[in-house]
Amino acid sequence: MDLPTLPPPPVGFVGSGPPTYDAEPTALPPADPDELDDLVADTVLDGARYGACTLRAVSVRGDSARFRGEPRRDSLLTARFGTGEQALILVAMATGARATPGAHRAAAEACHWIGRAVGRSQARLAQDIGAARRGDLKSGLHRLTDRSLGKLRASAVEQGIDPEEYAATLRCLLLPADPDCRVRVFFGVGAGGLFRLRDGEWQDIEPQVTDITGEPVVGFGSLPPETPDGDRLTMDLGIPTPPSPYEPAPEPPREAFRFRASVARPGDALLMCTGGLADPLRGEPELREYLTGRWSDPTPPGLAAFLADSQVRVKGYADDRTAAAVWEA
Repeated sequence: MDLPTLPPPPVGFVGSGPPTYDAEPTALPPADPDELDDLVADTVLDGARYGACTLRAVSVRGDSARFRGEPRRDSLLTARFGTGEQALILVAMATGARATPGAHRAAAEACHWIGRAVGRSQARLAQDIGAARRGDLKSGLHRLTDRSLGKLRASAVEQGIDPEEYAATLRCLLLPADPDCRVRVFFGVGAGGLFRLRDGEWQDIEPQVTDITGEPVVGFGSLPPETPDGDRLTMDLGIPTPPSPYEPAPEPPREAFRFRASVARPGDALLMCTGGLADPLRGEPELREYLTGRWSDPTPPGLAAFLADSQVRVKGYADDRTAAAVWEA
């Protein structure tokens, strides 16, 4: 009789040896008695099951921040908007700029702004996902993302902070609650990872900035192809124009918008994460092999098991880790 293949037992680290830092938190971040709402927990863990998918999400302070008593720069938001089969589940994660005192606040603000924008547009987004209108989704989510990050920059100005320091990457996943809809939508700005575990193999499906997904769409802020009088606009050759003395100099280029809408298959596991987990996944084959064994089982891990798997340490990688994984029934 063939016995079922069991997943490998949990481990504390993979690679050439144990990391330098302790495996458990060492120092707490400093606290202001008048700003206790500003404190960030070492670890946040969440999960849910809707339609055909099971969600697990976690955000963990990195070994370096745990040792130095610095707050977690990553922020995680999980939210359900709407009810019944028209509900939409949003997972948003952000990472604040390195070596800046308000990094954790900027990351939290980025998640809250995009959460409000998506929540207010939930009905239209759910319709577009159900109808597989990729072009409308891409352009609409681009606008919501740009507006949300614009509000983050405005918040920096109000606080008297350089907007380049009060900034964050932003990565989001939209999951419809409709059990008959297996469209999974990723969008965001900045570095990180999007991976799919299918048939026991990891696929790096992070959309490159040059990727075209779905029908061509005029991006948010793009010039129209014609003037109101019907004249064709000239091609932008990418030659910088000197700033006019009568107009402010243009803002520095921002990170490109990333978008991917794909149809999941039964048995797939989709993983969205910040750079703290994406980098070791790409750089350490043993971590990919370990997580393949742990996450290939059709039964998703419980919250505690997912937390343990997500924080398996790799020498040389000590940043915060935030991850959301979706298992398809």
